Amino acid sequence: MLPIPHVEQPASATYDAKDPDTSYPPIEPLLPPPSAPNVLVILIDDCGFGASSAFGGPIATPTFDRLAAGGLRYSRFHTTALCSPTRAALLSGRNHHSVGMGGVTEMATSAPGYSSVRPNTKAPLPEILKLNGYSTAQFGKCHEVPVWQTGPLGPFDAWPSAGGGFEYFYGFIGGEANQYAPSIYRNTVPVEPPRTPEQGYHFTEDMTDQAIAWIRQQRALMGAKPFFVYWAPGATHAPHHVPVQWPDRYRGRFDDGWDRLRERTFARQQEIGVVPPDAQLTARPAEIPAWDDMPEDLKPVLARQMEVYAGFLEHTDHHAGRLIEALADLEVLDDTLIYCIIGDNGASAEGTVNGTFNEHIILNGIEGLETPEFMASRIGDFGTPRAYNHYAVGWAHAMDTPYQWTKQVASHWGGTRNGTIVHWPAGITARGELRHQFHHVIDVAPTVLEAAGLPQPDFVHGVQQAALEGVSMVYTFDDPNAAERHDTQYFEMFVNRGIYHKGWTAVTRHSVPWSFTQALLPGYDDDVWELYGPDDWTQARDLSAQQPDKLRQLQRLFLTEAARFNVLPLDDRRPERFNADLAGRPTLIRGDRQLLYGGMGRLSENSVVIVKNKSHAVTAQVTVPPNGAQGAIIAQGGAFGGWSLYVKDGKPAYCYNLFGLKTFTVVGTQSILPGDHQVRMEFAYDGGGLGKGGTVTLYLDGTNVGEGRVDATVPMVFSADETTDVGNDTATTVSPDYSLHEAAFTGQVHWVEITLGPDAHHSDDLISADDRYKIAMTRQ
Repeated sequence: MLPIPHVEQPASATYDAKDPDTSYPPIEPLLPPPSAPNVLVILIDDCGFGASSAFGGPIATPTFDRLAAGGLRYSRFHTTALCSPTRAALLSGRNHHSVGMGGVTEMATSAPGYSSVRPNTKAPLPEILKLNGYSTAQFGKCHEVPVWQTGPLGPFDAWPSAGGGFEYFYGFIGGEANQYAPSIYRNTVPVEPPRTPEQGYHFTEDMTDQAIAWIRQQRALMGAKPFFVYWAPGATHAPHHVPVQWPDRYRGRFDDGWDRLRERTFARQQEIGVVPPDAQLTARPAEIPAWDDMPEDLKPVLARQMEVYAGFLEHTDHHAGRLIEALADLEVLDDTLIYCIIGDNGASAEGTVNGTFNEHIILNGIEGLETPEFMASRIGDFGTPRAYNHYAVGWAHAMDTPYQWTKQVASHWGGTRNGTIVHWPAGITARGELRHQFHHVIDVAPTVLEAAGLPQPDFVHGVQQAALEGVSMVYTFDDPNAAERHDTQYFEMFVNRGIYHKGWTAVTRHSVPWSFTQALLPGYDDDVWELYGPDDWTQARDLSAQQPDKLRQLQRLFLTEAARFNVLPLDDRRPERFNADLAGRPTLIRGDRQLLYGGMGRLSENSVVIVKNKSHAVTAQVTVPPNGAQGAIIAQGGAFGGWSLYVKDGKPAYCYNLFGLKTFTVVGTQSILPGDHQVRMEFAYDGGGLGKGGTVTLYLDGTNVGEGRVDATVPMVFSADETTDVGNDTATTVSPDYSLHEAAFTGQVHWVEITLGPDAHHSDDLISADDRYKIAMTRQ
């Protein structure tokens, strides 16, 4: 039972504490068993089985190689094929649908398996460890907070340092981050990066500095307690951001393309034993083009994309190495159980066939904006703060060598099999050995508990707990031939689904990651199933035609497991699930009006009324000081997509940033004099579909002072990590008219009202105090 109930001491029978009969046992701090190890979980983002040199890949990862040489490599360890689900499964010890994480949080529905809400009957591992006397901290990415709880007021029940069981958190909330300008939180409080990109800032380095500092302090002040540290960088998820000296190490290495790269990687994998000598290299799917079929003028760009990714992974390994060295310097490395999971899913194929300079274009379901000529003109910017890049599908497939498919495709090992290393010198006698037992990310939590000598709790905070669904891996630590204990596991992501049972797999791919067109998807019952036998390591030989009875048996087993773990009903909707009303999840903001106040910031897109694809108006009440004003009145998004209402050279201005490809700017003709004023922007949307243009009109105190055109707009999402700020424009700036240090409004922003549709047009273009009061009251 956690928390462990307090044991009441009997009331005193003496009057004087100096009385010899006065006796109480000393207060004992809460500690786990003396043999309980420190625990470090390293989780790399969007990295396939065939990327790291530790598993035969082309990218140098000396830190991972070192851990493998001193520990165990698991060649059949699996994830869920997507980030939020894998992380929820890792930290809970339960299947992702069991804890409501059947997809990413931004696509949550009201169905129990897809709600993004972890039931309180399934407490997370860090909470269990903390209540048993561990110090706990998380650094890096957290993508498990329901989107309607990501605002600055929470609620924080699902945040790492509140309901997640971590005593300390330093990182970002969401699926990805601009590595040069992330939206960082310390616990639940937003903080700005300590340096600029020009000063050498990179988030992976920053979060590692924070992790090392925390561990040093923990050892100095609470050395009797073990620690649990979760180090989960945003790397190597897009955007692929890395200082240029790292990708330059790989110049020319990928010029012969992804098909040759797969062949070389496969040979190395067989040589080092992570793939058996009789395994087959799977064929490239027809949906992924051959390197030889790619346009010649695009190939230099494609090669640079892979060089950047390779540098990104080696850079990440380098900072993981700094963390490992810190443990060694503190003389706790041998006593630390390290899980190094190289990827929360397979490599990402979300960059489309050609890759992209700005991933936000793909997130909006738009292809074709970036021509080969455009990409070639930006080749020197890939990986830098000027880009938000992602590599092409062919590279993702090569990074998943020798398996079929990629991230999101949970049916095949390319989406779910991730090289994993376990290092614990004090608890594992074997060194540099391989383990081939089948395991899954839900097995981490029971392994840690067994290694720590702690029971799975029956009650946590008064709530009866459901059993863990994973299997401890401790039995494999010193027995390479032990019979595997995790013999059945379902897989499902975007209705790509499969079942593993005692060596057999039955799988069906329903969709591809780079397509958002539901109309092209087959019916669930029309999906074609494949069958692979226990002797087929890579899922290369489909036996469905030869053994239909076995296939039907496994299909029935999938349905049984799907019903048991909340996988049903299957849901292949994508754009629809981004709409909270259609998906059935809560929203913070309702109605067609929102009133914000000066100083509010770090507001996620889910915290602000949606202005996309509709007419809208933005009205601000400001005070301009005697020497005039400059800077952002309100800004949403950043340099790769968004809008800003600001003051330029003393005049009202509006900028619409279309994916960083083009900016549309309207500047007023009249200066804003010192004193109190209303600045207003009206956007008259053209209509006729998504992403259309519109006419911008600027008003100063109700007088028209400027008009202009925006030719096209962002249809679905401005950014995965940029936010809305009132009186500022943090992270990256929407408009090139002001830099980051010039973004803060030099006057005072009292309030900003955003109105939609018919409410966006006022006859006098002014908002009275009574109007503002009515708006505020309707928001209660």
